[in-house]
Amino acid sequence: TFSIRAAGGVESEIARRRDFIAPASGSVVSLGISSVGEKVKKDQTLLTIYSADLLNEENDFANAVATYNVSPNFGTRRMIGNIEAQFQAAKNRLLLWNLTTNQIAELEKWTTRVPRDTVEIRAPFSGVVQRISIEPGKNFGAGDELLELTDLSQVWIWADFYRNELPLLKKDLPVEITTSSWPDEMFHGKIAVVDPFLNSATRTIRARIDVEKPDFKLLPEMFVNAELKIDDGEQLAVPVNAVLPTGEHNIVFVDKGGGKLQPRFVQLGRQFGNFYEIKSGLSEGERVVDSANFLIDAESQIQGALKSW
Repeated sequence: TFSIRAAGGVESEIARRRDFIAPASGSVVSLGISSVGEKVKKDQTLLTIYSADLLNEENDFANAVATYNVSPNFGTRRMIGNIEAQFQAAKNRLLLWNLTTNQIAELEKWTTRVPRDTVEIRAPFSGVVQRISIEPGKNFGAGDELLELTDLSQVWIWADFYRNELPLLKKDLPVEITTSSWPDEMFHGKIAVVDPFLNSATRTIRARIDVEKPDFKLLPEMFVNAELKIDDGEQLAVPVNAVLPTGEHNIVFVDKGGGKLQPRFVQLGRQFGNFYEIKSGLSEGERVVDSANFLIDAESQIQGALKSW
């Protein structure tokens, strides 16, 4: 068993973010939240707004509901199809205002179906307020951002691995996550996606690690460390620093005792952390020298070994 370590950063899941964008103009009546970073529960009121355009959309929906409710009993199949399409279109326009399905269902139940002049925008899920772009009493226009909500009950971690480690990165492989922000805690995740595109600047491969239930402790933009433990059976290996690449061949120096070194061609396999797998050229139990051993009289030993080879 050996470990692969990589640095990474935390991101919120794309599907777990909600950016509230106004589809038309209006004004903010009140806020149900006070600041960025505040935790909210599903269906909690985030803000109350007034919009003449939204009022018109509600009127259109009320009329579409009234027509839709009697359509199965009257008209041709084509006419009924058009009525159903108009009903769905009116409903979709309300969804653009981030009205929840429960709110729209309540609109369908109105006995008189008289739209309200103010509407509460509620949280579609439990999460954390990431950005607030409006204030009570302020007007907004079509396309303006009102606020952003993020669900942090599950997060992504994008970690950078060396390209030679790519064959070891498998979907659902368990990963241990640590961070200096919580030095005494470990979080658990699994590899979900391996990005097939190599980063040309760092020559690394990114892998997405999904972490469930981090208890709001892993926040977007936080730096973390990822560690994978891999059981690849027993392999003959030498330290990376023991290998001298010459271009065409890779050489290690076997310690024969008495200060004598024997150069040896080796065939390398995968790199596991600070070790190379040895395919051929060495036998188990042979001692090789690494860079630390070369600090003492290294040049003379190497030159003597190469001359006698």
